[in-house]
Amino acid sequence: MRTRFHQGLDQLKQKLLTMGGMAEQAVERAVEAYRRRDAELCRLVFEGEPAINIMEREIDELALDLLAMQQPMAIDLRFITAVMKINADLERVGDQAVNIVQRAQHSLELPEVELPADIPRMAGLARDMVRRALQSFIDARPEAAEEVLKMDDLVDNMNRDIHAAMVDHMKRVPDALQQALDALLIARNLERVADHATNIAEDVIFWIKGADVRHHFGMNTVQP
Repeated sequence: MRTRFHQGLDQLKQKLLTMGGMAEQAVERAVEAYRRRDAELCRLVFEGEPAINIMEREIDELALDLLAMQQPMAIDLRFITAVMKINADLERVGDQAVNIVQRAQHSLELPEVELPADIPRMAGLARDMVRRALQSFIDARPEAAEEVLKMDDLVDNMNRDIHAAMVDHMKRVPDALQQALDALLIARNLERVADHATNIAEDVIFWIKGADVRHHFGMNTVQP
């Protein structure tokens, strides 16, 4: 029974990594769709969303089956709990990709303009946070997860800068108001992607250390 249980844990981990790859790809495609004004990339993101939703359900079902199989040890229980929470955050990363591509699709109907907003740079940082958070999960390295938490401030600052720049641009160039608003909303979506990466990193720390570091509260360590 224990062997079957641990095989299930391995399967759960692999499914979550597949889910992570799908969510990362969705964000990358969405930002490229916006940057390149590419209707085909928009279509791919929309068509990929149901697969992410299906994978989310499969992971949750497998996790619940493992919980029902036997009483897991504390660290295994934390692992399954962390996987379910990470799974939900990855699904929401996929949702943010859809939100971005909706803005990208809208921009296709508008004239192309130059904006003082480095959306690709912000997107690269947000995707890097997701990738690093998932890598810390693969490697079971809480110290790597803690580095992801530190990166969140960079994305928050970038979002504030873009917001301020777009508000100023809308005042100075009213003809580009809608394009500036789209960029502002995409920056907000990317900030939320970074928030989900932060949540994933916090769940990795909880799994390994038994410490709840949400909202940067103190480390109440529970031994495995």
